[in-house]
Amino acid sequence: MSALTRDEAQLRAQLLDVRRYTVELDLTTGDETFDSRTVIRFAARSAGDTFVELKPAELRAVTLDGEPLDPESLQDGRLVLKGLGAGEHELCVDAAMGYSRTGEGMHRFTDPSDGETYVYTQMFMDDVQRVFAAFDQPDLKAVFEVSVRAPEGWTVLANGITEQRADGVWQAAPTPLISTYLVAVAAGPWHSVRTEHRGLPFGIHCRRSLAPHLDADAEEILDVTRACFDRYHEKFEEPYPFDSYDQAFVPEFNAGAMENPGLVTFRDDFVYRSAVTDTERQTRAMVIAHEMAHMWFGDLVTLKWWDDIWLNESFAEYMGYQTTAEATRFTGPWTEFGVTRKAWGYDADQRPTTHPVAPEKVDDTASALLNFDGISYAKGASALRQLAAWLGEKDFLAGINTHFARHKFGNATLADFIDSLASATDRDVPAWADGWLRTTGVDKLTPLVASTEGGCTLTVDQAGSRPHRLTAGLYDHDVADEGRLVLRTRLDLDVPQTAPQPIGRRPALLLLNDGDLTYAKVRFDTDSFGTVRAGLSGLPDPLTRAVVWNALRDAVRDGELPPAAYLETARAHLPRETDLALVQGVLAFASGQIADQYLKPEDRPAALATLTALCRDLLRRTEDGDHPGLRLIAVRHLIGAAAHPDAIAAWLADGTVPGGPELDPELRWRILGRLAVLGATDEAAIAAELERDPSATGQEGAARCRAALPDPEAKRAAWAAMFAGDDLSNYLFTATAQGFWQPEQADLVREYVPRFYADAVAVGARRGPAIAVAAGRWAFPAHAVDTENLRLGEACLRDADPTPALRRTLADRLDDLARALRVRGEQAQEAPEEQPVHAD
Repeated sequence: MSALTRDEAQLRAQLLDVRRYTVELDLTTGDETFDSRTVIRFAARSAGDTFVELKPAELRAVTLDGEPLDPESLQDGRLVLKGLGAGEHELCVDAAMGYSRTGEGMHRFTDPSDGETYVYTQMFMDDVQRVFAAFDQPDLKAVFEVSVRAPEGWTVLANGITEQRADGVWQAAPTPLISTYLVAVAAGPWHSVRTEHRGLPFGIHCRRSLAPHLDADAEEILDVTRACFDRYHEKFEEPYPFDSYDQAFVPEFNAGAMENPGLVTFRDDFVYRSAVTDTERQTRAMVIAHEMAHMWFGDLVTLKWWDDIWLNESFAEYMGYQTTAEATRFTGPWTEFGVTRKAWGYDADQRPTTHPVAPEKVDDTASALLNFDGISYAKGASALRQLAAWLGEKDFLAGINTHFARHKFGNATLADFIDSLASATDRDVPAWADGWLRTTGVDKLTPLVASTEGGCTLTVDQAGSRPHRLTAGLYDHDVADEGRLVLRTRLDLDVPQTAPQPIGRRPALLLLNDGDLTYAKVRFDTDSFGTVRAGLSGLPDPLTRAVVWNALRDAVRDGELPPAAYLETARAHLPRETDLALVQGVLAFASGQIADQYLKPEDRPAALATLTALCRDLLRRTEDGDHPGLRLIAVRHLIGAAAHPDAIAAWLADGTVPGGPELDPELRWRILGRLAVLGATDEAAIAAELERDPSATGQEGAARCRAALPDPEAKRAAWAAMFAGDDLSNYLFTATAQGFWQPEQADLVREYVPRFYADAVAVGARRGPAIAVAAGRWAFPAHAVDTENLRLGEACLRDADPTPALRRTLADRLDDLARALRVRGEQAQEAPEEQPVHAD
């Protein structure tokens, strides 16, 4: 299918004024297709040719102003409208559309727990064309009037309030002006919890098999929703612009959530059917806040073209974390952001595929789709946090409210936003934007402490060119307890500096970016590094510790700190850590990157032994039952690090971990998956567990376990399911891929490493972007950290013509592979430590 180019979109926007869509969907026509009838009323400002996008299973009829058009003129997803005269027009399209199993377009899912079927739309980027005909670009906003014929017993949700008519069809209220990609429908026998807030109907919805779990958390979800809604009305002068607020937790959703106005869709993993930590609940609250922020950033005011993705995602990310911290019971959102989301941004920004937060040129929709990454989310949110610190919260919000007032129900660009901010301050906002939003790479800040007659001075050595407003924390040893560090003072710094900063006597620890207000890698002076290694857990604030752990993580990835030294630091300090996000983040890096990739195979057993000992320390610390979240994290990682099956097999047989917790479905599948890797279970045990838990999550668990069995026939079957057929849904494809490659099975799967590249290219071309990304991310042989795998991957990028989505994902994975080789000292050529900072 053709990707829409920026030039094509600009020409079409100059020609057309789109007024209204009337969309009729019939979901009663079978399991493979649904009927879609669309009437588009629009005006042409002058005579000319244009086109409408459509990707049907069958195009039955098209009329333009009552005159039939040839359905055979549909080519490559485009129906050309030739000889269009100036004035008003009406286009009518009648088509059968195919259901999706990949989370794109109209996704159809049948719940294995009870046989009930659900459908929902994900219209993002090019996918509205899989549901109805559209002039599919964000700056051709229109009113949408949607009706849906659904099977008896179903409920239909949409962007506006829906009512069931006498003929059984569900009619949604007409929307205000919105973009095509924001239209949404979700239909099925939903379980719903409804309420009202500030005179608006609120609802949360899930499939029936998850009803008890949604009901258990309904009050928490609604409390967070109400609190965020109220907080945004304190921040924003424009009121919520839609007629209702529904949140639907839907199956097999590719993203975390989608900001459809009035009907936010979430992956239904957020309806917890097993035990979770409070940090995971905090993450759910943040996603609720993030998507609600989009009602203003993205839905009310929408980007004109996809080069301004950051105007949607960076703002929602920043507002999501900030509003969760301000309005809910959760106190650690910025710590979790620092240890997980910022790491995502730092990693993405040091790859060859890095791009500015606000790139100057995104040529087409295929290119735009690649920019939904750690830069557009985490780096952009970090830049906005820095901007708020630089401008001050009052002027920052004043500029935002000016932006809403100027562009509500319209479209805006970066230049529009900068102009709105500049109207609220005397600061040079355009210069800030050039330095932060038009550049790539991560600055590195290193403290230089010099002794003088009056004490010491601090100079910050900067590799990079961005302006930074940050704080430096000066910490001393507690005289009463050498294991604790106490904050002496925090200094406000502007980098680049104009002069050295007096700091008095030398501190035990000098920490740049204490408080994590800027986006940069930080390093330590020699004395401070010694203090960190000995006293990290003695730092009083979790966010401070997050900055330190990130610095250590960066040092490992840059080859400046041996991976074993990071593990030793974790072994020493993590058993005393109190913040769950930090424990989870450090363990995830230690297991997923250090043990699995950065250490040589012969060193991996020792790393797993260290992780096992660390987790056992955490279990001993939590025996009193006062720290269930910490204990759950320890149990999960202890299972993942198990080198011998006996202990965890006994847990599975007993249904509990000694001292708790009892094994819920998530832990049972986790243990069975590790036993499969170790060759300590079989197909009969997997089938028995699936009979015990026949849910969708159980199906994924079984697929993961079967692919992990160290049996040649099991590997052949898993490979064929992923690459030879098209039956696996997006979630079952991912689960199978997650189970297939295991470091312990390198010899068994060696023959599949060269096969991966050709098969991934084929499946990406055949099944589309969602499966292409899943193949590149999860089916990639990341365990094979060797130059031959790198050579094969580079040849694939050079010669095999992978689709854009697969090309980008493979490029990132290969860069991670090259980094792992450098960390191991197995790659002769050295990549530059920093990506250059330059204008795009």
